[in-house]
Amino acid sequence: MKQNLSRTLTRLRTTFMSLTLGQRLVAVVGTGALLLAAFMVFRWVSTPNYAPLYSNLAAEDASSVVDELTAEGVPYELADGGSTIMVPRDKVYSTRITLSGQGLPANSSDGGYSILDGQDMTTSDFQEQTDFKRAMEGELTKTIEAVDGVNTAVVHLAIPEKKVFSDEQDPTTASVLLDTSAGTTMDAEKVQAIVNLVASSIDGLDPANVTVADSSGKVLSTMGAAGGVGAGTQSQAVTDFQNRKTAQIQAMLDRVLGPGNSTVQVSADLDFDRAIQESTTYSANKKVPPLSESTSKESYTGDGTAGGSTGVVGPDGQMDSTGTVSGTGSNGSSYVKESATKDNAVETTKEHREAAPGSVRSLHIGVVVDPTANPGVDAVGLKQLISATVGIDPSRGDTVDVSSIAFDRTADTAAAAELAAANKAKADAQRWSMIRNGGIAVAVLAMLLLAWLRARRGKKAREERTEYLVEQLRLDAANRAAAAAALEPAPAVAALETAEQAANDELKREVAALAERQPDEIATLLRGWLVERS
Repeated sequence: MKQNLSRTLTRLRTTFMSLTLGQRLVAVVGTGALLLAAFMVFRWVSTPNYAPLYSNLAAEDASSVVDELTAEGVPYELADGGSTIMVPRDKVYSTRITLSGQGLPANSSDGGYSILDGQDMTTSDFQEQTDFKRAMEGELTKTIEAVDGVNTAVVHLAIPEKKVFSDEQDPTTASVLLDTSAGTTMDAEKVQAIVNLVASSIDGLDPANVTVADSSGKVLSTMGAAGGVGAGTQSQAVTDFQNRKTAQIQAMLDRVLGPGNSTVQVSADLDFDRAIQESTTYSANKKVPPLSESTSKESYTGDGTAGGSTGVVGPDGQMDSTGTVSGTGSNGSSYVKESATKDNAVETTKEHREAAPGSVRSLHIGVVVDPTANPGVDAVGLKQLISATVGIDPSRGDTVDVSSIAFDRTADTAAAAELAAANKAKADAQRWSMIRNGGIAVAVLAMLLLAWLRARRGKKAREERTEYLVEQLRLDAANRAAAAAALEPAPAVAALETAEQAANDELKREVAALAERQPDEIATLLRGWLVERS
């Protein structure tokens, strides 16, 4: 075994030393690459697949869990800033059971409705209310932390005592503190979702009474704002509206005037007041018959006569028996009075209307056009086009101003020159990289070709030397056999066979010795013989 190993190592060393410098280099690099690939594959196969053991752990819980995993010899990895602990996937459940038996994690299970599990008959009303508030805060914290981008959330509830009269009841309020992930910004939709989530979870909590802030101290939603939207959100809403209008107008102008030949600025005044309007309208339908109807008629007829003497009253007519009385005879009096009363059915329409915040109070647009790129531009036509595009309403004070002012192209020219220089440098770098890679490839091919030619010439020389040595051995054996036959006084057949056997044995020993000294030449010779026989 030792001799075979030594012979194999000797053969490998002899083969390596017989190679040229390029062949040695290629052999060494190829062997190293194979060993490195084998090592990487072995490492990839042997590396365990990790899965989360616990997530959103408190700092003290994470420290306790890591200490216990280290003591147990379980490999682990930390993620999400240390709040998530990962272990091999096949050990997740067994490790959880082991840690749970030791009371870990201790603080992560606190909060939520688990607080109410410790209550009994001796619990006071104050303790019961406090535990309920803590339980709600814990459950809301867990729910908010499930939102993407939120690492940690802290919820505080202010629930006042119930009073007999509703007009004396103090409102319920809530505050939420968010710790977001690095590089994550809470947009208005997520903030509004958190506000509505908290308000819908607490009885009697108005969304306007929920305050949301982040860990940097920025208020995301303030109390008392319309719909629970804070001042920062209102500013963001105005900015978004202005950006949309600017992009709409700029896209149209770029298509008409060309990119970079105009600029647009939009200033909008939005109404965030929440208006409520209630109205009642009464109307009668003539097609519907009246609910009740009454008619009354009164008439009177008189002859105009009166009993006793009649005459002219006064000094002139006193005791005048010849006076006449008006209203007698055919001068009688009469009248007729008619009245009708109808109770019609009256339709009543009550309307309750709430104006959503965010309507446009006024819109002001300023447009500047470069006359050098667009000579003879029609400012009046552009103004009408912009007014029709965004819906300008002059009655509410909207304005559109279009001006023609030459643009300062210095920055554009410098940027274009820098871009051209960067593109040229990139193209030059790519060209030189191609030249360098091509030169290296040509050099490698030349080295391989040179090594192949040298190997071919060396192989041919070795074959010639081997053939010469074998021929010399044959001649020497023949000469020795002839000399031995000449020395015999009476040659016989047996003597000749003995001489030939000795010559063959000597030739075998010489060939064996030659194979020990020059194994490559003998191997090449044998391969050549096999090829010739085939």
